[in-house]
Amino acid sequence: LRIGLTICYDIRFPELYRALTLAGARVIFQPSAFTLYTGKDHWEPLIRARAIENQVYMVSPAQIGAHAGDQYCFGNAMIVDPWGTVVARAPERECVITADVDYAAQDKVRAGLPSLKHRRPEVYAGGVQD
Repeated sequence: LRIGLTICYDIRFPELYRALTLAGARVIFQPSAFTLYTGKDHWEPLIRARAIENQVYMVSPAQIGAHAGDQYCFGNAMIVDPWGTVVARAPERECVITADVDYAAQDKVRAGLPSLKHRRPEVYAGGVQD
């Protein structure tokens, strides 16, 4: 099993997630401390987008509650499958969430929508290369 590891703000750079996927990551862990300000609007769409784009599981633990003075961390830890479905979500408190990682289902997603195989990096100016 190959995994990838990113942190917090990295979620805003899709090319990092593509590079990890091309290196063989099937699950990407992305612990974060998103603030309430950005988390309420950006957290879930960004995680689901990275899962869908790369057909990987995203495991996204998240700090919740007071942080660094007057900042408040959004929380909302989640695990997203390669289809972009949230398969586990934390309630608005500290907790542990779990989900099964089904590689056969991941392979089925990749076979049914082979976007990773249909990439054409030679036409992307400055894009991620294999």
